[in-house]
Amino acid sequence: MEVADLPIHKKQYKEVSFANDVLTDLKEWRSSFILYKYALDEINTKLRILNEDFQHAHAHNPIEHIKSRVKEPESIIKKLQRKGLEITPEAAREHIHDIAGVRITCSFLSDIYHIHQMLQEQDDIRVLKVKDYIQHPKPNGYKSLHLIVEIPVFLPSRTERVKVEVQIRTVAMDFWASVEHKIYYKYDQAVPSHLKQELKETAELVHYLDHKMVNLKKDVEQLSHLTKEGVS
Repeated sequence: MEVADLPIHKKQYKEVSFANDVLTDLKEWRSSFILYKYALDEINTKLRILNEDFQHAHAHNPIEHIKSRVKEPESIIKKLQRKGLEITPEAAREHIHDIAGVRITCSFLSDIYHIHQMLQEQDDIRVLKVKDYIQHPKPNGYKSLHLIVEIPVFLPSRTERVKVEVQIRTVAMDFWASVEHKIYYKYDQAVPSHLKQELKETAELVHYLDHKMVNLKKDVEQLSHLTKEGVS
């Protein structure tokens, strides 16, 4: 039996009608944001090429992992509501800059700034905004480099420029951020003070580890260079 064939009361009919309206709206929102999916395809391809080219030039891959996503309409709507903005796809495109997001993880701290530089040097990418939470961490200890970039999406009849948020961090920073997110989710933001302190102290250990790994990488490179000179 189809849903439409079921006998329902007036109140239930209103609820079903409201649910259908919501589903229709969500489909329209998803359809209007297809450009963000195309933008992610563009930047993911570019990042893979840059990573391979860097490997050929320097025998090292700066990118360990790439993860991308387009925000769900429900999340975008909530963000518009928090900002007191009109709840429309047009308002979202104008005011919400992380609808499309890419997270890049690296082995070494220095790789973060190499990737930033490589993106800046691309003729078709505009870096609109930079937030360096590595040099200026958040109070809770969070570290990452955030960029808002503009990517051209080439359609059959026109070219659209689409904003994408790019987060670049080390593997250690990413692990810390993942644990921090799970803790805040578990406690519904009301995290006990002793856990906040533990997170802050752990962030400092991550910072120490990242710098130790950079120094280790330099030592290995120097040793390798001296070995080659000795052989020649």
